Amino acid sequence: MRIAALLVAISLVFSSTAALADDIAAAQDVIRAQEQAFVRGDANAAYSHAAPSIREIFPAPDVFMSMVQSGYPPVFRHRSFEFGESKVEGGWIAQRVHIIDANGEAWIALYTLEQQADGSYKITGCSLLKAGQAV
Repeated sequence: MRIAALLVAISLVFSSTAALADDIAAAQDVIRAQEQAFVRGDANAAYSHAAPSIREIFPAPDVFMSMVQSGYPPVFRHRSFEFGESKVEGGWIAQRVHIIDANGEAWIALYTLEQQADGSYKITGCSLLKAGQAV
């Protein structure tokens, strides 16, 4: 009986870990899809990954794209874009991204994503910090 209980406990831990890994992978897919849309200059695709709260602030794809282009140049155009550590909290994910911008300068972007009613993740924000700066 103890062995059966132990096996159930172990399977719950592994299924929980697998679910978290799936959520992180889904969030990273969303960030990567938006990043690639920026590279292509596809405002509609980039905007489709923004959460409803972002869409309220920026009510059209071209307005959103202009904001990213002027306010987040390392996200908009870069040499490299690599995922760092992730944190999952309920229906929220925080994802660090290491960026080398078009000028060769290093940045850390912290993306936040929220799980939507349909189970998908949408980007709720992005904070940029020059690598090496204190928070």
